[in-house]
Amino acid sequence: MGMPELRTAAYFTLGCKLNFAETSTIGKILASQGITRCQRGGTPDICVVNTCSVTQMADKKGRSLIRRITARYPDATVVVTGCYAQLKPEEVASIPGVDIVLGSDEKLRIEEFLDRWLRERCLTTAVTPMKDIRTFRHSCERGDRTRWFLKVQDGCDYFCTYCTIPFARGRSRSPRISELVDQARRVAAAGGREIVLTGVNIGDFGKGGDETFFQLIRALDQVEGISRFRISSIEPNLLTPEIIRWVARESRAFMPHFHIPLQSGSYEVLRLMHRRYDIGLFEDRVRLIRSEIPDAFIGVDVIAGARGETPERWQEALRFIENLPVTRLHVFPYSERPGTVALTLDGEVPVHERHQRVATLTDISERKLRAFMQNAVGTEQEVLWEAPVRPGAPVHGFTRNYLRVVAPVGKEVVNTISNVRVTGLHLSESETLSAVPS
Repeated sequence: MGMPELRTAAYFTLGCKLNFAETSTIGKILASQGITRCQRGGTPDICVVNTCSVTQMADKKGRSLIRRITARYPDATVVVTGCYAQLKPEEVASIPGVDIVLGSDEKLRIEEFLDRWLRERCLTTAVTPMKDIRTFRHSCERGDRTRWFLKVQDGCDYFCTYCTIPFARGRSRSPRISELVDQARRVAAAGGREIVLTGVNIGDFGKGGDETFFQLIRALDQVEGISRFRISSIEPNLLTPEIIRWVARESRAFMPHFHIPLQSGSYEVLRLMHRRYDIGLFEDRVRLIRSEIPDAFIGVDVIAGARGETPERWQEALRFIENLPVTRLHVFPYSERPGTVALTLDGEVPVHERHQRVATLTDISERKLRAFMQNAVGTEQEVLWEAPVRPGAPVHGFTRNYLRVVAPVGKEVVNTISNVRVTGLHLSESETLSAVPS
């Protein structure tokens, strides 16, 4: 095919690990057409912006980023895709300088639309309605990182009252286990050591078919050459005791690292959100992980100030979260999203109060994380090393339970695993441990 007028591309990603993986796949697609990644300081011929739309702030960040890009690179072909493009294509297309707007189902067909744009030179918008999105499009890429990201599932059928993701990503769908195992084997053949399983609702893998998420992770665990697998965010009702005990007792390569969305510590607020569990089930899952794998990293998503979160329910949620033996909270203020059922609910929390609740939860998170990190001081840890994040920065890596470590090691250790002794908290970088080779 070839695109002789387009030689270099720059990539910009907002949002989740799945977006990151898909941006990397777009880069690979364009590289197959002879379009290389633009070097730092260069002027790209194409700018690809992969957006998020999980909150109002995500939309705002997307608009701001697009405007900065079009101002900085006025001659570049600007392609905007992702959830914001899927949900508000007309709004995105109206931003001066945008040339191509691609929905969720079109983003991995980018070369077709670039070819069309080169022929016609007119604004192109291609978005498949959510109800018609049925195709699973594979993505397994590393990008600039050591870890690879393997997309195992897409879409969501849960339709929680506050969330637009089902409208942006379509219905739940996934490929066959054999296809994903083949991709993991190719990662191993390319020298990859760690794979993160990504998706929108990954525990829903295989829905409507004869395969399950548990079958998937057991099959991947057998792939030779991959030292580590991580499960990205998984719904608590889909993280079964069977899976937890298997990771703890039988798995070869799945790490002691879980990320579980709680969203609220109030029984009634969870009901209003149409979540598929209650605080009792959530606590059972967390305490089972902690009993089976005492040093597991447990990250938890929480929304502060959702509609219906009265002062009494907020205090209930706060007490529950304070007593929950988790490692870290990922806290978000509630955001009104057009078209969601939550907008019909009573009990709106003022914006300033939402931000106060975010601050309170963030303080709790920092205390929990610091205590968890302190417990690692003096221990021996196995670290997979990654390249420095910027020129002059130290080599860093991650322990099995996802603690960031720096040590006096050279770049020759990148993409290898070695043992260290943790000596303390790193003074110049927050949320990082210092260590020495052991």
